[in-house]
Amino acid sequence: MASSRPYSSVLFLVIAMLFIVTFSHVAEAHGRQQKLRPQDCKPRCAYRCSATSHKKPCKFFCEKCCATCLCVPPGVYGHKETCPCYNNWKTQEGKPKCP
Repeated sequence: MASSRPYSSVLFLVIAMLFIVTFSHVAEAHGRQQKLRPQDCKPRCAYRCSATSHKKPCKFFCEKCCATCLCVPPGVYGHKETCPCYNNWKTQEGKPKCP
C-alpha cells in the first residue's frame, strides 16, 4: 500500500501542471485582446462591423476608438466590458462613441 502513494503524488503533479499550462494559454490570449498594435485595428474592426448594415461609419468609429484604446471587443456586438476605454468613451450627448 505504501508503494502506491508515490504514484498518486506524481499523478497529482502531472494533472496540476496540465491545468496550469491550459489556463496560462487562456490568460495569454486574454492579454493579447487588451493591447493591440495600431496595425491590428483595421482587420479587427472589419470583423467587428461585419454584421451591421452601416459598415462605413461603424468601421470609421471602431478604427478611431481602436487607435486610441488599442483594444476592440471580441465578436460583432456587445462584450464592450472587455475593453474599458472602448466601453467608456462617450459622445457629447452621453451615447457610446465606439461600436
